[in-house]
Amino acid sequence: MKTAIAFSSVYGPVISWRYGLSLGIDAIGPVSTCSFNCVYCQLGEIEHQTRSRKVYIPTGHIMQNLEKFAPWKVDIITISGSGEPTQAANLGEIIASAKALTNKPILVLTNGSLLSLSAVRAALSCADKVSIKLDGINQEKIKRINRPLDSIEFLSLWEGLQEFSAEYEGQLGIQTMILNEWDEKTKAEYIRCLKAIMPAEIQLNTPTRPKPLKHQLDGRENHSPDSLPYAAKQLKCVPASVLQTFAQQITQETGILVRCAPA
Repeated sequence: MKTAIAFSSVYGPVISWRYGLSLGIDAIGPVSTCSFNCVYCQLGEIEHQTRSRKVYIPTGHIMQNLEKFAPWKVDIITISGSGEPTQAANLGEIIASAKALTNKPILVLTNGSLLSLSAVRAALSCADKVSIKLDGINQEKIKRINRPLDSIEFLSLWEGLQEFSAEYEGQLGIQTMILNEWDEKTKAEYIRCLKAIMPAEIQLNTPTRPKPLKHQLDGRENHSPDSLPYAAKQLKCVPASVLQTFAQQITQETGILVRCAPA
């Protein structure tokens, strides 16, 4: 039986087109655990789908793993890994401890499904950067792309995101995965939503990385799509020119910085 203590909760460094050279912290453990089961997830199918919060890996154990990577010659420390990091009840403690130990900026990647909880917003407030997933702006698209638990509705996700954006004093990013070209109505609604929260930046992506056929903890790491160490399937990608055109439209209408994944 797998246990959280038997694996390294720190991995990388990995090269991120969004954040440079990043050292990853996995606050969840070897069993992928998330409130979403996104069709493009680089971990493969999520093994345990829940929105419950608990301490998955003790903060002290994570810091012991992190100490082994000193002197942390990276641009940023990213808390993500094999699931939804806000489900770790000790997330705030992890952020504070990692910042004190490494003196590096701390980023959290989240699907935003728990932003309605004040304890989650308080924990995230300690991070220098928070990047929130927003792959659609209605229930149908969220259900189809993110495949959340039945209890999760888009309206609740959106209200939590708005509440967090109003409180957060760090750098807020919105990450959006586009699997097929959006029509003009969808683009306009997305832009309207982003104007309401005005993040520091938007990151447009498309699934250039194949999805593992089975759960793969190695999905946390960098791998070339042509030399993956596991079986995977390639998803349909939107042309880079389509992302770039949409990015220009967003910036022109909002003034928000938009970055696109490299082709």
